Order: sequence, then C-alpha cells, then structure tokens
Amino acid sequence: MNDTNVSLTVLTRLADELTDLTPEARKAATYVLENPRDVGVSTVREIAEAAQVKPNTVVRMARQIGFDGYEDFREPFRDAIRRGAADFPDRVRWLQDIRRSGALGELYADMVQGALRNIEDTFAGITANALQTAAETIWASRNVFTLGVGVNNSNACNFTYLASTGMVQFSAIPRPGSTAVDDLAWADARDVLIAITCKPYRTEVVEAVQIAREQGVRVIALSDSPASPIIRGADHGFVVAAETPQFFPSSVSTIALLETLLSFVIAVASDEVVKRVETFHKRRHQLGIYDEGAS
Repeated sequence: MNDTNVSLTVLTRLADELTDLTPEARKAATYVLENPRDVGVSTVREIAEAAQVKPNTVVRMARQIGFDGYEDFREPFRDAIRRGAADFPDRVRWLQDIRRSGALGELYADMVQGALRNIEDTFAGITANALQTAAETIWASRNVFTLGVGVNNSNACNFTYLASTGMVQFSAIPRPGSTAVDDLAWADARDVLIAITCKPYRTEVVEAVQIAREQGVRVIALSDSPASPIIRGADHGFVVAAETPQFFPSSVSTIALLETLLSFVIAVASDEVVKRVETFHKRRHQLGIYDEGAS
C-alpha cells in the first residue's frame, strides 16, 4: 500500500509505548499491531469489539501516542487492504474448495500476488542502516545461533549452511537430539541469537529468546508483528510479512530477508571471507562434488 511507511511509523510508535499502556489499552494496541490493515476499514467500535475493549479505550490508546482521536489515528491506514484472519483448518478447507471448483488459476494468481506483496511490505519497513547494524553485530560475535522450529527450521538451516561457506561461527539450533535452551547454555554477551517465529508463536523459540537475553546474548528477531514476543526487547527486530492464501505462514519474505542479511554480513566482513568462500568451492570441485560435465 502507498502509505506503508507512514503506517509503519505509527506502528513503531505504538510498539514503543506498549509497555507504558494500561492493560486494556495494551490489548487494543496489540490488536492494532497484529492487524494493521483492519484499522483503515474499521470503525472505532469494530476495532474495540475485535480487541475486546471499550471504544474509549481505543481512543485513549490513539491519544497516548500523539493523535487527536481514532479518526486521526486511522488516517494512515485508510488505504490498507484488510488482513486475512482465517484459522489454519479454515484455510485448508478453502483450498480444497478451490481445487474442486477448478479455480486453480485464481489460486495461482493469489499466491504470486501474495508473495510479491510480502516482499514489498517487508522491505518497505526495513532500512539499510538497520540491516548493516545487525550485520556488524553478527560479524563481531563469537558464535551465531540461528533458531527456527517447524517450517522455520529449514529457513534457519539454509541461512546457516550458506554462511558456513565462508564463516565458521554459525550453528543452526536446536541441534539433533538437543533443545534450543541447552544449545544456548554457555552463550553470553559475545554471542548472537537469530530467532525466527511467526504466529502462532512457538513456545520453545519465545523461551529461548528470554533465556538468551538473561544471559546477555544479543538477539536478532524475525517475526510477523511488532507485538511479537520475540520482537519486543530484541536488539535488532525485523517484521516480515507472512500473509498467504495458503494455510501456513509464507516463508518467502523470511528467506529473502535472511539472504539479504547474510549479504550484508559478507559486505561488512574482512577480506578473509572472500578467500574462504573461494577455498570452499575450490575444494568442492577437487572432491568431484560438482558435475563438471553438465552443460
């Protein structure tokens, strides 16, 4: 949407004020942070009902971050597209209905549009400076632990695999037969944890982030909302758009962001990384890992 940067600024202010709000206002703020596109198409009463608070609570929330009232607060979101909210089982049934109706062309278009929109929305809310700062934190660290479970386990492993072609301090956790908190047992302020989880947030990831912070580990969090329990309090937090017609959160923007973050790490690293990558691939050729005869 055209007002992405404006609404993002509002969401950032709201996230910063979250802990200072009353419990009821915090409920309203959390709903807005998790459903920003609903704001532009909903009245104050509809938002209040959805957040299970009173309408005047929503108004007070808006005023606390500098707006005259709800209408003023809503203005940056007016052109937003309503955010889908179907539960996983509902989306599965919907997909099957499309298949039976022969409307897979429509599904194809929705998937492509959703993937492109997720990429645009994600990078519209992230600056090069934020990525550079996170990359410098990673490069200066002793160990980098990348944590993802479920679908994000493969995303964490892919990031770690790519990083390992030039660097040795990266580990994907939880390791086989272990738990994330055990893998972080000896981590401290010299280390970095890159944590990934989207709604519904995985308990083991949330707990690992909490423990890592207690141990002084610097946390880089990737999640789908400024109100995510791993984003709040992270040293570097990145919100990824994960909407999709599918029944599971999309990984497209997560993968794109991780690849971009890794490219920034390489950019801020010393020249030895380039030599290590060259050596890594030369070794692969020598071991016959690549099919040299393939066209």
